[in-house]
This record gives sequence, C-alpha cells and structure tokens, in this order.
Amino acid sequence: MNPAPLFPADLFRRQDETPDAEFYHHPRFVAHIDDAAIAAVTQLYREYFPPNSALLDLMSSWISHLPAEIAYRRVVGLGMNAAELRANPRLSAHVVLDLNEQPNLPFQNQEFDGAAICVSIDYLTQPVAVLRELARVLRPGAPLVITFSNRCFPSKAIAVWHALDDRGHLALVQRFLEEAGGWQPITLLDRSPAPGHSDPLYAVVARVALPQNQAVID
Repeated sequence: MNPAPLFPADLFRRQDETPDAEFYHHPRFVAHIDDAAIAAVTQLYREYFPPNSALLDLMSSWISHLPAEIAYRRVVGLGMNAAELRANPRLSAHVVLDLNEQPNLPFQNQEFDGAAICVSIDYLTQPVAVLRELARVLRPGAPLVITFSNRCFPSKAIAVWHALDDRGHLALVQRFLEEAGGWQPITLLDRSPAPGHSDPLYAVVARVALPQNQAVID
C-alpha cells in the first residue's frame, strides 16, 4: 500500500481553475505590497545577495525590488507576462513560463548564486516540485529568499493558504522546503516594518545544503 501524500491534492485547489495564462494575459503594472513592505524585501536582498551574484527572480514581474546601489552580474526573471518582464530594468534576461503547468526550470545545474520568490509562493500548485528544481539550479550554499504578506489574488491562491494565518504560512513554506529536500538551514523571519501601519512582511530564507564539512562563505 502506498503511503498517503504529505500534501493532499485538495490543498492546492484554487477558486479560479481557469488556465493561469488567461489570468496573467494582461500586464499589471502595480505594486502588490506597500512601500514599507517593499523596503523590507529590498533590505533582505541586500543582506543575502552579494554584489556580482547571478540571481534568479522566480515568478517575476515588472519590478524586482533589488537594491539600486548593488550591481549584480546577471539577473534572470521567470514569470507569466512578457510585457511585465520586458519592462523590468533589473533583468538581464527573462523567461515566460507557467510553473503550475511546467515546474521544471529551463536552467543548468548550479547556474545561480541566489534566488527570490516575492509575494508569489501562494500561487504555486506544485510548490515542492518547484523548490526541488530551485535546489538543483542554485549552487551549494546559495540563498533562496521567499517573501509574502497578507495580500494576494484570492481566486488564484491555493486553498491551504486561505486556511492558515501568517504564522501558519511560515510553517507551511518551511514544510514545502523540507519535503523538497536539499535545503539547510531554513530560517523563518518576521520583517513587518510597522504593525498596523503598513503591510506585514514575512520571509522564509533557505540555503542549498552544502556537502558535509563545507561551510558557507558569503
């Protein structure tokens, strides 16, 4: 007898199950969190992504929130809307791909020095598969910064996201990473800038597990 799946399929259903390509067909040149929460995202990137890194901005759009004063060797954006990606001034290249249809990433092993998923993890219907792929395309020790708030497109967020509070979201993302494997350590952060006065901002930061006896060098 096969064991029950850790995450039953019902957890990943959405209110709107029409193809995501239709939902994201028209560009949305808007910010999905407020300025204070954006600044908190940028600060995290400042802390975890060193200058001259090659970065993957997963589920990207027209803005990446990377610190303006830091130059990166390469920034690749992967998202759903070509017009938004073309408008993003920080991207060196971009890929249009629906990860809910195709979770395999079109990149080489250990191609990137870091990756980000900003306010989008709640839309993935195959998050474990995507996170497993991210562990493949990042070098050992490389950071993944996953950020989220309390705002979303409700019709496209997965059912389990709606069922949990902010602390539950942190724990859920941690479980996704643990099930994907290859991530160690995993850190849960509350970077909300001003409770009650701005959007909250939470982060899960994980690193690709290193071979034994090798230390992270930032």
